[in-house]
Amino acid sequence: MKFANDRLAGMAAMLTGVASFSLMDAGLKVLTAVYPSAQVAALRGLTALPVVLLWALWSGGPGQLVRVRWPLHLTRGVLSVVMMITFTYALKELSLARAYSLFFVAPMLIAVISIVLLGERVVRAQWIAIGVGFAGVLIVLKPDTAGFGWAGSLAVLGTALCYALSSILVKIIGRTDSTQSMVVWMTGMLAIGATIIALPGWQPIDEKHFLVMIGIALTGAIGQWGITFAFKHAPAATVAPLEYSGLAWVIVIDWLGWATIPGWRTLAGAAVIIGSGVFLIRHESRRA
Repeated sequence: MKFANDRLAGMAAMLTGVASFSLMDAGLKVLTAVYPSAQVAALRGLTALPVVLLWALWSGGPGQLVRVRWPLHLTRGVLSVVMMITFTYALKELSLARAYSLFFVAPMLIAVISIVLLGERVVRAQWIAIGVGFAGVLIVLKPDTAGFGWAGSLAVLGTALCYALSSILVKIIGRTDSTQSMVVWMTGMLAIGATIIALPGWQPIDEKHFLVMIGIALTGAIGQWGITFAFKHAPAATVAPLEYSGLAWVIVIDWLGWATIPGWRTLAGAAVIIGSGVFLIRHESRRA
């Protein structure tokens, strides 16, 4: 019964986290039109850090934040810096729907990396799913189009790889460390690392963006908690497919905020990527 309750709690946390991150990404896209990508990534960490720190101290005390496996947290912190800088850059170059469509290779990468780390043999069904997912990426990328914005597209794929590695680390760190410590140190290291990178080109913050930054802080903190809680308390095969619900959110946000409707290639490619990802994750769940 406890396992079933943990699974449901993890699924609910994942849906909440994905919705929150979709709203946060809309705020980040607003800021990327004005500020450098590294500065936007730094602002994401700096604004969320006080929120998650207060939550962690209130819910578990300071001891849980110190007695942790530092090398693994540091590795995850470096991944978070790369992940946020590449993603904020991509948001400047692409629509939310296109960026999310390419990012949806992440659950497939999580399954593949899990196979590699566990030393399992890759069977034919897995290679088929990986190949189909790559075909979906090519559909979204539309490689025969000149001036498409390859830099932004490759940045999203880099984000997906960092996210997949970070998600695997959550499963490992979560065996000994608290959810609060993982959220706090990832946010803190993002704030420090991205700020150091952004300082040479830092631009003054316009007052009209303060509300956007507050929204990013709240939705980012909720989203980070939701994703971390989900991967810690429920099987990856159960919660990872729920990340695809983000596409519905960003299509609506793109339409309301930027009057942008995704083209058929984006939707078709996203459908192929999602289908291959769900198939691979379910296949691994049945094998397990």
